[in-house]
Amino acid sequence: MLTARIIPCLDVRDGRIVKGVQFQGLRDAGDPVARAALYQEQGADEIVVLDVAATPDRRAHQRDTIRALRRVLSIPMTVGGGVRGIDDAEALLEAGADKVAINTAAVADPDIVDQLVARFGAQCIVLAIDAARRTDGWEVLVCSGRERTGRDAVTWAGATPAGEILLTSFDRDGTQEGYDTDLLRAVRANTSVPLVASGGAGSIDHLASGLAAGADAVLLASLLHDGQTDIQTIKRALRDQGVEVRR
Repeated sequence: MLTARIIPCLDVRDGRIVKGVQFQGLRDAGDPVARAALYQEQGADEIVVLDVAATPDRRAHQRDTIRALRRVLSIPMTVGGGVRGIDDAEALLEAGADKVAINTAAVADPDIVDQLVARFGAQCIVLAIDAARRTDGWEVLVCSGRERTGRDAVTWAGATPAGEILLTSFDRDGTQEGYDTDLLRAVRANTSVPLVASGGAGSIDHLASGLAAGADAVLLASLLHDGQTDIQTIKRALRDQGVEVRR
């Protein structure tokens, strides 16, 4: 059986970690290089780095940050934000990313994901989905949550050729009220692609619930950035609940 992955998320803007609620009200949460090194030391399985300003500002990801992170990290790193096609993905992989996440550009032109998978392999490509509840399910949001698409998030997840899905609940983002487990179950029922739960983690029980709902990995930010706990404590507690995690 595959072990569950514990993945800190670094939302970055202008070389600093930022954190907000539903992608708004962003506050400074520290230096990404120092935080990443700390989380690796604590036992993080991977790191996700999302440039939250790249797409709204119509620019590429700030690759200097990725190079600096790679110098201190030996664990896998997924990078997203501002990825519009093969050139952007290649530049991030050359800067030190192991996987590249794409959201807005994939919705604008779904063929881009097929092109990226053909060029780099599915194992390197992550479909990032920001999903907001609506009366009949969940809708895909793009441009860092600023634009609604009308696209059904569950159907969108089930059609991707990407090697992994990073599924963020817009409604739960930054609230620390727990993952949207209904969303996770719905997507898991529609795809066998590895699924990373994101948005709302506020306790170790929330992480366990996300994994029980079908996630293969859990993403967390505020819980770590605000010093509420650390990854070693999280892994011990999950093992006590019978969850298989990497030591």
